Amino acid sequence: MLARAQHLVLYDGVCGLCNRLNQFILKRDRLDRFRFAALQSSIAGDLLRRYQCNPNDLDTVYVVADYGQPTERVLWKARAVVFVLRALGGLWGCARILDFLPTAVLDVLYTFVARHRYRWFGRSEQCTLPDLRHRSKLIDPG
Repeated sequence: MLARAQHLVLYDGVCGLCNRLNQFILKRDRLDRFRFAALQSSIAGDLLRRYQCNPNDLDTVYVVADYGQPTERVLWKARAVVFVLRALGGLWGCARILDFLPTAVLDVLYTFVARHRYRWFGRSEQCTLPDLRHRSKLIDPG
């Protein structure tokens, strides 16, 4: 099913900011490396439990890098966002400069935005589905 996909983004399916992040990735994913699953989905819950992460923590975006491969690993919060930007390449690859900052510093900013995201970017009553041309990239809508 995911033969060409390399990375799985786990996001809050009702969050306006998370859905904007997904649209941002979809528009720039020229190598077709990303797939998506809502944190509210069973696949996200199973993966997060396997990695001893809290599947009920909807304030965190996760990336399962190298999904389904022996090198599979989970990144979260700011490190997940930086990973996505680097993987998109091009000008976005400049995000690698953030690798020099301590994770704690990056996560302070991430947590601040996450705490206010519904107020700033809105919230849906149900998981938002991408348009038809990108629907195949959604693993489990939740």
